Amino acid sequence: MPTTWFLKNLLATLLLPPANSLLLLALAGLFRRRRWAGGLAVVGTLLLLAQSLPPVAGWLAGTLEERAGPVFDEPQGAEAIVILGSGLIDAAEYGGETLNQRSLVRARYGAVLARRHPLPVLVSGGRPVNAQHAEAEVIGDVLENELGVAVRWRENRSLDTADNAAMSAELLRAAGIRRIVLVTQAFHMPRARRLFTATGLEVVPAPTEVGNHVWPEHFLEWLPQASALQTSYYALHEWLGIAWLDLQALLRRINPNA
Repeated sequence: MPTTWFLKNLLATLLLPPANSLLLLALAGLFRRRRWAGGLAVVGTLLLLAQSLPPVAGWLAGTLEERAGPVFDEPQGAEAIVILGSGLIDAAEYGGETLNQRSLVRARYGAVLARRHPLPVLVSGGRPVNAQHAEAEVIGDVLENELGVAVRWRENRSLDTADNAAMSAELLRAAGIRRIVLVTQAFHMPRARRLFTATGLEVVPAPTEVGNHVWPEHFLEWLPQASALQTSYYALHEWLGIAWLDLQALLRRINPNA
């Protein structure tokens, strides 16, 4: 496991829910005799509450979805379909590892597009921590054996979205491909598209789960929920990643030779 990858993910974990609010509460408890500890505890509690509310989580996800692009219509000259992995689960009923919910949603939509438009398919995703297989291998098997879609390339070394983009671009450029249909969740599309575009590829976005977060209408939907906390986690993870890309771009402008 690369040290930089570990440190980056450790920092992200501490900045994202629920660890961000729990960290504030832990600091408040550790320094409880300090005058400011009570205020810090209140901030930590309110932060945890806000991130657990469906309206807040939906708003956070919506700010990303509105940047994802419209529902896919035509390939617009694209020469391949790229499907990004997003994790595996260990399922005894399947005889081992299979796709988690996010990866399955992407694979299914990618299969739909591949049947509508006869383009070669690339799947991208390396081996997650503690997994036995790479995401690309499992996604490729599901596409071919269960969904009836041939897979031409399996990029199986990447550890994150930046790797997805760089390593997929290598395979695609070797095949003379410059324009792709990119398949991933709508909340993930803005950052993924930016990273793939940075490799020199032209991207036609094909977001899935578009408009999945609507304003709650029922009273119970305004109460804190674990699913809302998870949505907040994904949305803030993406915004944190976008902020990191912005910072890198700023540093390059300040010092182009670095």
